[in-house]
Amino acid sequence: MKTISKISLAILILGIAYSCKNASESENANATTDYATEATADKSVISSNAAVEPKKTNRKFIRTANLQYKVKNVAQTTYNIENTTAKIGGFVTFKELKSTINDKSETRVSQDSILETTKFTVENNITIRVPNTKLDTLLSSFRKEVAFLDFRIIKADDVSLQLLSNKMAQKRSSSTEKRVEKAIDDKGKKLNQIIDAEDNLASKKEANDAKTLENLSMNDQVNFSTVNIRLYQREEIKNELYASEKNINKYRPHLGLQIWDSLKTGWFMLEGIIAFVTQLWALFLIAFLSWIGYKKFIKK
Repeated sequence: MKTISKISLAILILGIAYSCKNASESENANATTDYATEATADKSVISSNAAVEPKKTNRKFIRTANLQYKVKNVAQTTYNIENTTAKIGGFVTFKELKSTINDKSETRVSQDSILETTKFTVENNITIRVPNTKLDTLLSSFRKEVAFLDFRIIKADDVSLQLLSNKMAQKRSSSTEKRVEKAIDDKGKKLNQIIDAEDNLASKKEANDAKTLENLSMNDQVNFSTVNIRLYQREEIKNELYASEKNINKYRPHLGLQIWDSLKTGWFMLEGIIAFVTQLWALFLIAFLSWIGYKKFIKK
């Protein structure tokens, strides 16, 4: 009986252990599934098929992205974006980090102190060029930075036919150039004919160069995608306490000194009047002599 009891106990323990193992595996599987679902959901917000470089295709795409995000800290997010861009082989072509003042007010808190309140918004407009194969990597790196997505526009323009058309035009132009050059060498004897042929050749070369430059520009845009990003954060308020201008009334002299200064000023004015009148003595003398003459001779 003891042997049977021991065997039963051992079977019971093994059964419990097996059940616990299955439950643990089930929980891990569910947790893995939930995590994978969450990661896929997060990535779907940032990633886009238009941002992924297709494999084994002859098509050429010019990819551009225009994004606007609200973030917690514009300066820190800008720093992170620049680091990520450098790591994936990209570069920044434009950056405008600025603070826009929304409102400013002043409040006098004491006779000699003023509180200045400034409401402002920090924003940054940044343009990035990244390898076309790394565009999705760059967009996915924004996942931790985004507090609110305003908009995200991703374009993938197929320029395969345009590139092929430019190459065909280059070949035709090159062929025409060779024929014109040969005609100049073989048949161009008269000066007028040579000049006209040279002008024609120059225009052909100019057209060929234009197509070459256009292809180089398009290939550059194909190889490096352009990303325009506008970042902004919540409006901030800055309070700054500073000393106000000193009141000039504190330095005004007392009443007695003001009266004394007024008396002196009046005296100086009287002196000025006396001095001015004294300068007119000749006129007074002539008037006096005229009056005596009038009394003495004209009345008689």
